[in-house]
Amino acid sequence: MELSTELAALCGLALLAGFVDAVVGGGGLIQIPALFVLLPELAPATLLGTNKFASIWGTASATAQYLRRVPLEWRATLPTAATALAFGFIGARTAAAVPPAVFRPVILALLVGVLAYTLWKKDIGQLHAPRLNHAQQFWTGLGVGAAIGFYDGFFGPGTGSFLVFAFVGLFGFSFLAASASAKVINVMTNLAALAYFVHAGFVRYDIALPMAVFNVLGAQIGSILAIRKGSGFVRRLFIGVVLVLILRYAWDLLAG
Repeated sequence: MELSTELAALCGLALLAGFVDAVVGGGGLIQIPALFVLLPELAPATLLGTNKFASIWGTASATAQYLRRVPLEWRATLPTAATALAFGFIGARTAAAVPPAVFRPVILALLVGVLAYTLWKKDIGQLHAPRLNHAQQFWTGLGVGAAIGFYDGFFGPGTGSFLVFAFVGLFGFSFLAASASAKVINVMTNLAALAYFVHAGFVRYDIALPMAVFNVLGAQIGSILAIRKGSGFVRRLFIGVVLVLILRYAWDLLAG
């Protein structure tokens, strides 16, 4: 297969990844495997750096779309973003010493719990009704950012979905507001990771740039659709992405 054919396939999958990621997170479930399957000759670090470069533009464009249309709860979002950045670095350092695969059963159990709770509480996230006062939002945000930031640096897949669930389940946000807040945090954590990949030369710009264009297109479609259709649409896609994550981790455990 020539690179032009591979690139066309990657661009199509980048569009789909941008769409899914803009709504509920989880675009990496599509884009990262695609890069590894279609470009097996490239080093893993280069594939990951190329993915980050392509996806951050879509995430940033979706964030801009949400910021224009959805009121953001900055008191909860900013402390979450700050600790996510710091603990993402700590998580990445820990991953060098402890094999992330050790925690796969724990992550799988958490995902099953998230899915069960979301299905059981059918009204969760339908209305935006923050349940914490300003001080509680601040301290809860610090804790959520530390936990999910560490996970993002240490392991990664499903970070956006965990963020959405945290904002819905802990803060009382609607799925739409939760997705908007999650996007802001995703941009900041991805930017920190991308800074390393760019500095180390682990980005193939000839592949990443066209993928970024299609990722942005998908992100714009996804964010506009989420805003128009509301929290019910976001909830349904969230359930679908969590199901895919569960199947992926279950497969990894069985294959390992």
